[in-house]
Amino acid sequence: MLVAAAVCPCPPLLVPEVAAGAAPELDGARAACVDALGVLAAARPDRLMVVGPADASGRGPHLEGTPGSFRGFGVDVDVRLGAGGPDPEASGRALPPSLAVAAWLLERTDWADAPVEGLGVAESLAPERCAEVGAELARRDERVALLVMGDGSACRTLKAPGYLDERATAFDAGVARAFGDADVAAVQALDVEPAQELKACGRAPWQILAGAAVGAGLSGALLYDDAPYGVGYLVAAWS
Repeated sequence: MLVAAAVCPCPPLLVPEVAAGAAPELDGARAACVDALGVLAAARPDRLMVVGPADASGRGPHLEGTPGSFRGFGVDVDVRLGAGGPDPEASGRALPPSLAVAAWLLERTDWADAPVEGLGVAESLAPERCAEVGAELARRDERVALLVMGDGSACRTLKAPGYLDERATAFDAGVARAFGDADVAAVQALDVEPAQELKACGRAPWQILAGAAVGAGLSGALLYDDAPYGVGYLVAAWS
């Protein structure tokens, strides 16, 4: 059963070494992520499931101990999912960037001793399948927590990665309201096509959370909502 969830953005720029001189610009987002993970720890889950967007090479389950790295972004920073040692079944595999950011956050948080597992999902995953996956994750243990990684639109300004799209602000505002209210139905109702057009990579992971939260009766708190670099980043906690 789902007992708590945290929603965090997943840009590698959250890692100060990657952001370099621009690191202070995301200090507020980092602090909010730490607060959201504190809500997860306080719920004392039996298992933490980390979900984030991934391309074909990074999809599928990632067991505790799976390594990740930010060397592809030009910095000598390595991470490992969860507190366990190297997973022998993870040989030759690596965390996708979204889960590597999650692992980096967990390593810098006073996290509980619950086992941690990761799941990389395709951004195109259909809402119906997202709901099924979420329900499956919620049944993994008696007390399950979810750390859900994903960004909003990448079209908030002219200099944004996806250029300016006038729909982006309203899209992100609707998502922020849904997470602040723990509105499961509103998250489930997000359309695939607009999310893809606005380059909102969080849509599928968010809808997996919604599938896990059905019937859980959680309340929400929006901890951060901004668009540095023209990309919508939000942090929320459900408990």
